[in-house]
Amino acid sequence: MEAGRLRSLISGGGDPLREKQDAIEAARKDAAATFGNLLGAYWLACETGEWQPKRKIKRASTLLYEKRLASRHIEPILSAVPVSTIKRATIKALLRDMVAKGIRAQTNRVQAIIRQVFNFAINEEIVDVNPAMGFPSLHAPRPRLKIWKDHELRSLWAALDGHHMLRTPDGVEIHVSRQVRIALQLAALLLQRRSEIVGMDIGELDFEQAIWIIPPERMKTNKPHQVPLPPVAIKLIKEAIALSRLPTDRQTGPVFPTPQDNTLPMKGEALTRAMDRIRDCIGVEDRTVHDLRRTGSTALTSERLGISPFIRSKVLGHGSDAGGGAQVSIAHYDANEYMSAKRFALTAWQTLLLHIVSAGEPDARKQQTGIIRGMVFGLDVANDRDQSYPHVSGA
Repeated sequence: MEAGRLRSLISGGGDPLREKQDAIEAARKDAAATFGNLLGAYWLACETGEWQPKRKIKRASTLLYEKRLASRHIEPILSAVPVSTIKRATIKALLRDMVAKGIRAQTNRVQAIIRQVFNFAINEEIVDVNPAMGFPSLHAPRPRLKIWKDHELRSLWAALDGHHMLRTPDGVEIHVSRQVRIALQLAALLLQRRSEIVGMDIGELDFEQAIWIIPPERMKTNKPHQVPLPPVAIKLIKEAIALSRLPTDRQTGPVFPTPQDNTLPMKGEALTRAMDRIRDCIGVEDRTVHDLRRTGSTALTSERLGISPFIRSKVLGHGSDAGGGAQVSIAHYDANEYMSAKRFALTAWQTLLLHIVSAGEPDARKQQTGIIRGMVFGLDVANDRDQSYPHVSGA
């Protein structure tokens, strides 16, 4: 049908190439009409992969988050404004209004979205200048350094372990489902991001090999990430699957489905909301789900466990640690997953974490700490003899 139309166009003296150029120009003018139109063109280009400023397609979760921010903070102000009239002062006014309302961290993200949209517009030759650049961010973020202390971890684990009702200090009952509690326990044990935990799918799990393979579309690095599963993690995952209401013969499906639809996974925000409620019950202030990841990460490389920073980065799924070597080597000439070293590290962390939350007697705690250190440094302290273990630092 299209071939026939082109033949008719040519026979009538038309020019298919000119027609295509005219269509592109019309689309460009449409996008340039208002910022709302430009934003729509930008979303479409990101979704199709046509626009890849960092040479990778934006993750669906990232796009969803950016669209929510844009609909809340950008579109009400700029949607109907002609692109050609948007100046640096326009962007600054929008951002300053956000700061005045007490919205701080998201201000930088909103500025980044507008900057990316105008970079796309420059690439499409819609504008020549990016008005979201050339001035510093209005909010200076401070890196979060909070970690859970041992006694706080004990209180948290006691609240998460089981189905018992939680109560605030003034007696108010708080409901947190067992599935959400398991997800939080796994966040502490496996040290993966909350979105990765709640997005866990049955098809990603290999219980025989004790491995969880997170697909690239759910990783910040856009690469698959293999997470070794210590025994307690496997037990918790199997319990969550049993609670998921999925048919027993299913090969795929969310381990942590939403209450409304067992074919859809929970959102990461569900863990954040649950943690806020649990903190009220256990009397712990200013600790988050992500702080569990930081706590375990810190313990791995501390004197308690002695895991190398390189293996710690591999456990966390970071893609930038070259282990002291050239970045090009780790990026292009090393396809290893370091599974033995990662499994050793997470098993040692599981042992330490369960020791912390068990609140055993002082002598027992001292002996357990010795066993953990022996695991890491290659000594069987319990049997008082040398024992060969893979030395994690050199793995």
